[in-house]
Amino acid sequence: MGKRYLVVAVMISGLLLSGCNNSGDKKLPSDIVNNPNSASGKQDDKRTAVTFEKHAHDFGQVIQGEVVSYHFKFDNTGKTDLIIANVSSSCGCTVTDYPEEPIKPGKGGALEVTFDSDNRMGFQNKKVTVLTNAQPAETTLTVKAKVIRP
Repeated sequence: MGKRYLVVAVMISGLLLSGCNNSGDKKLPSDIVNNPNSASGKQDDKRTAVTFEKHAHDFGQVIQGEVVSYHFKFDNTGKTDLIIANVSSSCGCTVTDYPEEPIKPGKGGALEVTFDSDNRMGFQNKKVTVLTNAQPAETTLTVKAKVIRP
């Protein structure tokens, strides 16, 4: 009877420990993270901030098979260099192109989102997650389209 409890305990421990393994690819390198929040409540005045002109774009009606793109414009409204560490999309039909070099304070850039409507039909709503060294570190952009038959 004691061995049964031991086996069950080991299995439960294994399940609990494996659930803590967060292998997501949305990670910022620690050398670019600047967390301005502190226990004292004081905030660092040298924060990085990114401001997007808009967070969503609607392509309207798109003919199936058509490839459409939109440039999400943004500015570094912070006081230190802005670094875009990673950009990921909710679907393989949506790809992105973004500046990989640091963006100086007061400067801007654009993040290109391309949607391929091949093998898609009807309303499409795709999310793009932008990971930066700004506060907050994650920004979500959205592209929409209504894919119709040719």
